[in-house]
Amino acid sequence: MDVPELLESASLLVPEETATANDITVRDIWDYLVHDEWEIALGLLEELGDGYPLPLTFWEKLGNAAEQLRLERSAAWCHWRCLEIRNGVIRADLTLRSAAEASRTTPIAGPGVLRPMWDIGNLSPTGGQAVSIAALWVEGMPYLEPGGRATVRLVPFTPSHWKHVQPGQRITMHEDRTVAGTAVILEVRPPAPAMPTG
Repeated sequence: MDVPELLESASLLVPEETATANDITVRDIWDYLVHDEWEIALGLLEELGDGYPLPLTFWEKLGNAAEQLRLERSAAWCHWRCLEIRNGVIRADLTLRSAAEASRTTPIAGPGVLRPMWDIGNLSPTGGQAVSIAALWVEGMPYLEPGGRATVRLVPFTPSHWKHVQPGQRITMHEDRTVAGTAVILEVRPPAPAMPTG
């Protein structure tokens, strides 16, 4: 599919009554599509999807369109949303330790590049600390400096490890044996139920 087809197909998955914070609806997006304003249409569809739970197919189509338009951050965000639907998402308030306190001396890239380990209270078979891996996306910022604080989104690699995690719980981030940061859980959304086939 080419970009207009992908965007048209994605827009058909959005309920007509859905609107952005600025009252933009699917009807408005169709106007942009008719005038070949694909980048604007893509951005508005992303905004609609951020405010309303839409199916995996919606984000896959937007991701493909963003790749064809060479919009790297937009493509990364759409693929990230696919991961959230498949694996669930945990939002947390993360505070990184300063460069003097931890081994990280460079900023963390915001768009889902880092896949750190997290101590979420699980134990190994021998009773020691067990860590679980979750990718990290920094909300609303291109990067997070050592010592900085931001709301982050975590996508667990093994969702079953995270079933006990709840809002208010404190977890620690590790890139090596030392604590790289501390996070307080704000929200937990499990993976979307599998859609029936056939």
